[in-house]
This record gives sequence, C-alpha cells and structure tokens, in this order.
Amino acid sequence: MPKTVLVGAPVQTGAAQPGCLMGPASLRTAGLADVLSGLGWTVEDRGDVAIADTVPVPCANPAVRNLADTAAWIEVLTTAAHAAARDSDLPVFMGGDHSISAGTVAGVARHASETGQAQFVLWLDAHPDLHTLDTTQSGNLHGTPVAYFSGQPGFDAYPPLTHPVPAGNLCMMGIRSVDSAEHRVIAAECIAVHDMRAIDETGVLAPLRTFLDKVRSAGGRLHVSLDVDFLDPGIAPAVGTTVPGGATFREAHLIMETLGDSGLVNSLDLVELNPFLDERGRTAKLLCDLTASLFGRRVLDRMTRSF
Repeated sequence: MPKTVLVGAPVQTGAAQPGCLMGPASLRTAGLADVLSGLGWTVEDRGDVAIADTVPVPCANPAVRNLADTAAWIEVLTTAAHAAARDSDLPVFMGGDHSISAGTVAGVARHASETGQAQFVLWLDAHPDLHTLDTTQSGNLHGTPVAYFSGQPGFDAYPPLTHPVPAGNLCMMGIRSVDSAEHRVIAAECIAVHDMRAIDETGVLAPLRTFLDKVRSAGGRLHVSLDVDFLDPGIAPAVGTTVPGGATFREAHLIMETLGDSGLVNSLDLVELNPFLDERGRTAKLLCDLTASLFGRRVLDRMTRSF
C-alpha cells in the first residue's frame, strides 16, 4: 500500500494578509487524511513544524519584512521535507504561504540527490515568485521561493542551498502577474512559462504532457507546488493574492488527474490557503478534491456535494 506523509507548515510571515497559518488546520478539518486513506493510501500526519524565537536580521532592502522568521521556517521545512520524501511515496506539505516552498523544494531536492535523480518542479501559480531579497518591492517573501531554490544569487540571509533545482527543470503554468524583475529572470534563464493566454490558446494538456515527457525521459522526481491563486477566485476565494482569470474547476482537475496518471509526482505543496477569506470551507474542500485527483480519484468516483 502506498504511503503519504502530511506535514503542516503554519506560516504567514511571507505574506501581507494574515490567515495562512490556519491553512493546515483547515485542510485537516476538510478531511484530507480521510480522503487519501479512502483512496488506498496509508496516511501519517506528522503534525505542524515550528520554529524557535528569532532575532531580527537586517536587510539592505528596507521593504523586506520577517526575514529572520522566514529563514528559520525554510531551515526547519528543508529538514522536514527531506525526511518526509525519504519516508513516503508522496508527501503533502500543507501551507502556509508560498514561502514554505523554499524549504520544501530544497528538502525534496536533497533527497533526489541521494537517490541519484534529477529534481523537477511544476509551479501552478498566478505568480512566478522569482524575486530576490534585493528586487522585491512589496517585501513579502512569499515572492522569493523559486529564485531561492533555483540558485539565484542574493540569498545570503537564507539557509545555504545544497541542491539547487536547475531553471531548465522548472515548468510554470497559470502565470498572469509578473513583475519586471521577474521578467528578466525568466528571459535570462529560459524558464518554461505557460501563462493563461497560452493556456487559452493551447489548453492545459499540451504543455503539461511535454513537461511530463521531459521528467520521464530524465528519470527524474517531480514536485508539484499548487498555489490557491492558480485557481480562478470564483471557485477558490480563500487567498490574499487574488488574480482574475485563473484555472477553471475542469482545467485544475484535468491537470491533477493527468499528473496522477503519469505516476511521476513524488511530492506536493498546497499553499496560500487563507481560511479567514473562505466561504464555508469551500476552497479547503476544493483543495482536498484536487489532491484526491492527483492521488487516484477519477471523474466517475466523485460524489455530488454542495459548497
């Protein structure tokens, strides 16, 4: 029987809008563990990671906030993610804002190096999160994880990165809000970005299958990072960074089912869920359903339910 490990990351230091720290509890309340066990998975919930008190760290960019706390979260999450990847077939990291991915990807990439495999990342998000500590204007560090784990310079205040993910091993889908500094990195690093216009023109399957073929050919490990704002706010309102025009219910399930069919996914982030902004748990339930699609549920298995 396949095994998953659930790891809670109640982090909101990287975001401007408070509430993401309740994300893991919301996913547990929505029944994520029961959903996955019902699909034939052994589920181990390791609870929430935590950090000790920190001392403020100075930064040359005065806009940056909560730098010491964010660095501490990255460090503990790197360790937790490495252990979860080692001990299970497909761990789920329940956020928390998207800064958690600086730690989760660093941790699973460390495990990939130990198995002799290349690490790949599918980034499902409205934003590329390619800012450094120097380029962020908002100072919100949930905009930095991809730049960090792909080895961009400017992260001396973050934990040392032992196993960066090459830019060529990244694929971004659903992007529709990009700052000029991030544009420059995308162009310089030739990162595969499929924005919502491209998805409107080609659909989600063509770019996804191309990327999965690349992972398969390399014998790599695949981490999927799903931000609530990848989804259209009409179906997923519980996020502090809403951007209209996101993925539809059908597109999102098709992506997750295709990922599940591929058998290539080795780890998953669920991030930016802010229950304070939700409607009767609607977004948390949707994330549970999308996770179920990745873990093996198919269209004919879905039950009718109200929000």
